[in-house]
Amino acid sequence: MGKKNFNDTELIHKSAVSDKTGFNKPGAAKLLNRRNITRLLILILLLSIFTAVIVLVNRSDSNAVPSSASRFVFVPAHVLDVLYDDAEPDYVRSEGRRLGKQELKIEILSGAHKGEILQLTNYLSALANVDAHTGDRIIVRIDTNEKGNLYATMYNYDRGIVLGVFILIFMLLLVAIGGKKGAKALLGLIFTLVSIWFILMPMMMRGFNPILITSLIAVVTTTVSLLLLDGFTQKAFAAILGCAAGVAAAGLITALFGQVTPFNGFNMSEAESLILHVTDKGMKISGLLVSGVIIAALGAVMDVAMSIASSVNELYTLNSNISVGKLFISGMNIGRDAMGTMANTLILAFVGSSLNMLILTRAYDIPFIQLINSNYIGIEIIQGVAGSIGIILTVPFVAFISSWFMIRKSGVKSSFGK
Repeated sequence: MGKKNFNDTELIHKSAVSDKTGFNKPGAAKLLNRRNITRLLILILLLSIFTAVIVLVNRSDSNAVPSSASRFVFVPAHVLDVLYDDAEPDYVRSEGRRLGKQELKIEILSGAHKGEILQLTNYLSALANVDAHTGDRIIVRIDTNEKGNLYATMYNYDRGIVLGVFILIFMLLLVAIGGKKGAKALLGLIFTLVSIWFILMPMMMRGFNPILITSLIAVVTTTVSLLLLDGFTQKAFAAILGCAAGVAAAGLITALFGQVTPFNGFNMSEAESLILHVTDKGMKISGLLVSGVIIAALGAVMDVAMSIASSVNELYTLNSNISVGKLFISGMNIGRDAMGTMANTLILAFVGSSLNMLILTRAYDIPFIQLINSNYIGIEIIQGVAGSIGIILTVPFVAFISSWFMIRKSGVKSSFGK
């Protein structure tokens, strides 16, 4: 009898749990399937729109004249033999790099001339130093001389396979250590790179406002990356809003100081080449400085935003009775540690990319007043500082938004005084 009562009680308890969760209700499975189908259809629609935009902005212009670079034919080749080599190590100016000339016998590995054997003269200097040996893979440029004879010119080592393996190792480590989160992060990264290469750059070259289109791409890529990483959660939406605010702040500060200094895309080192090659298509060079800052700051700001939002979410999970004020203060305390390291990361990244130029300025013993007022150094300072300010402002943005989201979800009194 006692056993029967125990089973009845257990059955009643299971029924109550089932009713509460809804998993055993007749319509629960259908509702879940409908939601999954709806999400799948929305995903297919968004991917279709994304693909259509890529096709649209990358369509070829029938009136466009092919550039001289696009006419060059580069192919991989295999060094069959070194026929002549007079190169000698130079320890005075090139740290032992061999300087001189080589005569190489090579075999073309792909393209219309695959399998053909050519002879190539390879000049070794301190900078152009492809020191080839028998069995090496190299990249050569194929041309035809005035007599119609085919000849090859040395371009560089064939690094494609090695770089591909290097990237593959990165991807495998990200997925192996990060698990599902790592795989989602990888998808977000691929989406961001595709958006920049196939949407942002072509639209810039077609004359769209670079600041406006970069801001739009930054918002879209941030949203997709964080939703992939964390799903449709309050934590993800808080990080997205805070990230957008931080990146917008970095862009606005760059634009403001660019007007005051004044600095813009025309002061950048590649401006002359851009004027010669893309302004005839309508590209607006002046906005490239702000666009570059937005892209450079995006990754670091996204990192800080998600870290704070995730921390605030964990704090709320541990204590759902906490007030929005205390959550905000905790988020700020966590963010202060993050902002210090990430600000250093961003500035040091700019310094690292400019290390050769900075060493050269020291070698020339350039006066400080000349150095600080040069275009190159001024732009580097604005980029580094503006991006760091964006990171700093992201902290209070995300701390407040995520705290407000958590408290609003629970309906707890959201007084900052509590």
